Amino acid sequence: MDIATIIGLFGGSLLVLSAIVMGGSAVMFINIPGLLIVVGGTLAACFVKFSLKDVINSITVGMKAFIYKIDRPENIIQEMVDYTRVAKKEGLISLEKVETKDKFSAKALQYLSDGFDEGLIEDMLNKDIRLTVQRHTTGQNVFKGMGAAAPAFGMIGTLIGLVQMLANMSEPGAIGPAMAVALLTTLYGAVIANLICLPLADKLSLRSQQERINKNIVLESAIGISRGVAPMVLEESLKIYLSPKERDRNGAKENSQETANG
Repeated sequence: MDIATIIGLFGGSLLVLSAIVMGGSAVMFINIPGLLIVVGGTLAACFVKFSLKDVINSITVGMKAFIYKIDRPENIIQEMVDYTRVAKKEGLISLEKVETKDKFSAKALQYLSDGFDEGLIEDMLNKDIRLTVQRHTTGQNVFKGMGAAAPAFGMIGTLIGLVQMLANMSEPGAIGPAMAVALLTTLYGAVIANLICLPLADKLSLRSQQERINKNIVLESAIGISRGVAPMVLEESLKIYLSPKERDRNGAKENSQETANG
């Protein structure tokens, strides 16, 4: 569960609702026709921009912003270094007995244990990474499309409300309430776009970037194992994926372990 996403959505919604309640009755901010225009129009625009399959799959991709847990790069590095030690001691065939929860790592180890050529392993894993990034990008684009369409349909709803208001100018007392209702669709569109759709698209982009880094670590590790690179050399080459702070933390952890073993 991604706590940051939950806090952001819940906190933002709470702030908006608090402002509405403190300013008066919350009922005046509910307008069913306006919601139909904004929500329905936004979804309709997405179905025009994307295929039905892409829109449905974006729901699954969107869940990664809430419940998807990315392994830390340093953990991936340590696992791959351990697999390198196994391959050095017992041979590549021994990697087929290794169990890992990560499907991409399992696929890489399977290729190595089956004796695939280094070039073939690189090509197949790179293809997997490209297709994964492509699927993620499509999901992000769906949410970005919703974020762009929601304010536009909010303005459309406002224009419809203004036309209806101006058509009844003979009743001055009704102009104020009618104007308020007309502006509600703009509010709906702005909230949906800037609190939900666009932030989720950005979070999914971050998730995709993190997953790509982890898969590149596995890819380089598989190539290194295939070449017979020493575990220590492989570990040092993979540390480039870590920030300076993470490298220092890992170095301190290794030193403490050596001291304890000594």
